[in-house]
Amino acid sequence: MYHRHVKTVYRLCFSFLKTEADAEDAVQNVFMKLIRSDKPFESAEHEKAWLIVCASNHCKDVLRSAVRAKAGVMPDDVPDERSSAAPFDETLEAVLALPERYKECVYLHYYEGYKTDEIARMLGRTPSTVRSHLSEARALLRETLGGETRER
Repeated sequence: MYHRHVKTVYRLCFSFLKTEADAEDAVQNVFMKLIRSDKPFESAEHEKAWLIVCASNHCKDVLRSAVRAKAGVMPDDVPDERSSAAPFDETLEAVLALPERYKECVYLHYYEGYKTDEIARMLGRTPSTVRSHLSEARALLRETLGGETRER
């Protein structure tokens, strides 16, 4: 199960937490929750949906935590992960900067390929809310990127 879903969970965690180290920690915590849960799954898609919701909730908890709020600023002489990596994709950066309610929907729809009805079930929202969030996110991305984003 880990090998089937680790990349998806990592991408989702990175989209929330924005650093490799935090995303790796989150992935470890999510799979530990899975091990402890002993939850029976109907299919690989059911596993994936559970892991996505679990990862999303975990990352939100991390972002709200007092420890994260008190984290210090990185000194200037310590290299940034982005400076040594390949150039950061401007579109991905804009998606990562979206408010959480939009980011989840955009990630699940465009990066994982879920339909709005499936996203609504996963997130406990109505399909019309998911569609609204996707529409509003596209408008924000158009403003941020200064051009046309492709409607889906």
